[in-house]
Amino acid sequence: MNKMLSRIEGATGYLIFNNPERHNAVSLEMWDATDEILDQFESDPSIRVVVLTGAGGKSFVSGADISKFEKERGSDEATKNYNTRIRKIYERIANFPKPTIAQVNGYCLGGGLNLAVCCDIRICSTKAQFGMPAARLALGYPFHAIQRLMDAIGPSNAKYLMFTAERIDADKAAQIGFVQDVYPEDKLEEAVTKIATQIGLNAPLTVRCMKFISTQVLSDPDHRDLDACDQMVNDCFASEDYKEGRTAFMEKRVPVFKGM
Repeated sequence: MNKMLSRIEGATGYLIFNNPERHNAVSLEMWDATDEILDQFESDPSIRVVVLTGAGGKSFVSGADISKFEKERGSDEATKNYNTRIRKIYERIANFPKPTIAQVNGYCLGGGLNLAVCCDIRICSTKAQFGMPAARLALGYPFHAIQRLMDAIGPSNAKYLMFTAERIDADKAAQIGFVQDVYPEDKLEEAVTKIATQIGLNAPLTVRCMKFISTQVLSDPDHRDLDACDQMVNDCFASEDYKEGRTAFMEKRVPVFKGM
């Protein structure tokens, strides 16, 4: 589907929302294509980090494609199906076994904001704008999406964005901790590439372990898989990469990790 693109550069997989004429608003078909791309990235051991971004230079993702609402959310049954489907996609991205980076240039609104929240790291350009316009469209916003937003920026900041439906700029987003760094537009891609490359050079088993445990820390205590956390830690210490890390440190060289 040409409205969702992907490419691989080194150890980085790029997932690109390609609907610039609608500011990368996302239809159900695009979410389905996103799922297929994630299947590819998850099964490819050479990919160690995933970058999500938008085409066209004007938007990351501006939310749901309102022109598709009548078809995709025009009845109670259709709305229920739509909400169930996109919840699974958001949850998959939030729990994706490999680190994810949102590269935000331009508008990041509604569902786009929720998508960015699901990513592990958020880096934006100086022209980025963030907002949650649901209150202006009479849309309901589900529990898990609100929970993730509150986890990311705290209850009061999340309530301010939701209740006012106001847009904030890149500096404000950094101030409240929504993004980890801000760059001029012409330096954004280079900065994200540098971060992704750095992650890709680190020990994959350790990064996966820390990603999984991070998701467990933020999950309901009654549903945490602490045994899996312990096993992943043990697997790190039993790996060939652990030996390589120690050897490289003693030899004062850059380690070459294989994920084994």
